[in-house]
Amino acid sequence: MTSQLRLAQVDEASASQKVAEFFRKSAGEWRSQRRYYTLPDGETKEMVSYITIRFLEPGCDELRKLAQLHQLSDPDILTCGAEVSWESRDSVSQKKQSKGATMFGVAGSTLYRDRGFATTKPVTAEYYFLEPETMCLRTEYNGSVFEEQLKLIGDKYRTRQTIISRAGEQQMIGQYLEKRVE
Repeated sequence: MTSQLRLAQVDEASASQKVAEFFRKSAGEWRSQRRYYTLPDGETKEMVSYITIRFLEPGCDELRKLAQLHQLSDPDILTCGAEVSWESRDSVSQKKQSKGATMFGVAGSTLYRDRGFATTKPVTAEYYFLEPETMCLRTEYNGSVFEEQLKLIGDKYRTRQTIISRAGEQQMIGQYLEKRVE
């Protein structure tokens, strides 16, 4: 039993290091070209977003507030995090679509967020890595499932894909190509 506990601690520490490295590499300014497919009809919407990602160190005020928001017993349990802000416009009309920010914090294999994709309430996601540069998330709330894959490609690019399902049926696919703004 003791060796299993040590393995679990090593795995948790390894996951914590991977996610911290992923967030550090993601920090900066990004231009995101987004395409959303509404299923089953395939209606397409294209947008451009400008994203700013800031790495959050353990023990910072933002992570402590996020831990409080989730009513975690230890305000310093979150090992790292990221603050993401964005502004999106329709690619064709240039009409402003959305503007906002969200906070992420990590403890173990759980990613804590101050808000979800489709809610302003705090949510959690389970995360794992397919490889060091590819992070996968699964978030569930209000009867919907959000599966996301983020992949760092060198220092200048990221790809993302989000699949949104409800009642076991896929509702939307979002695909993104993000380029670091120099």
